[in-house]
Amino acid sequence: MLTGEPFIPESITVHLGRPSNSSAEDVTVSYPDYIKNVASSELYPTWPESALRANIYAIISFTLNRIYTEWYRSQGYDFDITNSIQYDQSFVKDREIYEPISRIVDEIFNNYIRRRGSVEPLFAVYCDGREVNCDGLTQWGSVSLAQEGLGPYEILTYFYGDDIDIVTDADIMPDIPSYPGTPLQLGSSGPYVVRIQSQLNRISNNYPAIPKISSDESAFNLATEDAVRKFQEIFNLPQTGIVDKSTWYKINYIYTSVKNLAQLNSEGLTLADLDFNVPETLEIGETGEIVRTFQYFLAVVGAYYNAVLPAEITGVYDEQTVNAVESFQRLFGIPATGSADIPTWRDLYGAYVGIVQNVPINIESENAVLFPGGILTEGITSEYVRVLQEYLNYLHGTYPEIPEINPTGYFGPVTRNAVLAFQRLFGLNPTGNVTADTWNMISDAYYDLRLGYAKRPGQAPGYTIS
Repeated sequence: MLTGEPFIPESITVHLGRPSNSSAEDVTVSYPDYIKNVASSELYPTWPESALRANIYAIISFTLNRIYTEWYRSQGYDFDITNSIQYDQSFVKDREIYEPISRIVDEIFNNYIRRRGSVEPLFAVYCDGREVNCDGLTQWGSVSLAQEGLGPYEILTYFYGDDIDIVTDADIMPDIPSYPGTPLQLGSSGPYVVRIQSQLNRISNNYPAIPKISSDESAFNLATEDAVRKFQEIFNLPQTGIVDKSTWYKINYIYTSVKNLAQLNSEGLTLADLDFNVPETLEIGETGEIVRTFQYFLAVVGAYYNAVLPAEITGVYDEQTVNAVESFQRLFGIPATGSADIPTWRDLYGAYVGIVQNVPINIESENAVLFPGGILTEGITSEYVRVLQEYLNYLHGTYPEIPEINPTGYFGPVTRNAVLAFQRLFGLNPTGNVTADTWNMISDAYYDLRLGYAKRPGQAPGYTIS
């Protein structure tokens, strides 16, 4: 629940359908019974015990990650997890429970996996390994490893890496939603206020319009009210300055999104991590990948802000780029030099990320999905990785050198190899990481094949920001 150490809930509410299916039934069962049901639905009781234990650890950790991050409740749903295998794990109401699985779950249900140095339970991606392959644990692969004599922890490290720990004997507590029960407003104080202030300060890194709250404040003061009101304005909530239930969970959801607490590791690399690669100034005549990256951000912002002139992604800092930069600088109150200095980079990136956070991810749309803002690297899990995998899979049909990937949303070695293959084919620096430049070229190639022409980033977004 994003505060303190994770705990084992007494019960869990399961939505029997896709998250968007409002007519599906919600059932509440005890937490151990839920784990037993999922394991009995997905595993064979005749498998070696080491394989069963490794798989059950993965099931437990996946479940606890959903609960700890309040993944669904923070989006306004009244359940903790679904039984849709597209999103979560298999759960069959009233199914038979296998005795070997029941025995193991009774022993280890309050243990879970976490990445060393992290707090949240590991978002333990897994699949069967026969009909579906993924970059996490493969269930049939775990059977083969168990037959070779590997123990549960060795199996887990084989799939998830050596930097994982198994937390044992976690506390068991009622699963109480994080909302304090009464609104937070001027005069409120205590740990809930501190939590909201901390989250708003982190969110403001991506939404600079939200004012920072001084770290020495512990009461809900006027600065906190101003930050809440600006948050509500940005996310189309009533601008009361009061943290009611809907504002609480919206803050929690956006905080989870920007921090990627529900992912395998933290939020990936952002522009702030790349300052050593960002020159102090880009000027007319300069060329290269960093110019294309800058032009990509500028093109997207120009598609959504009426006052910013269009920019083409050419890799050459030309006169059109200078004109677009000057228009952006005037809009954001920066000296209109036409050069990309550090203040311009910072404000452009902040504006870009603010757009990304408000544009839905829809691969079926004719509008290109925007680069997420942070470099995608091996170990990250997100919907953007899933989009990347879908793009690369489509390209595989024309370019067989690009290996096919199961679109799990997890960026593992298979995905990295596909990115490397694309980068080599299209003349990019083969790093295996997906920067804005690589994302843009993959997106262009995908839409060129699918629609017969490449899509500009942010083209025809449907609305502008004035």
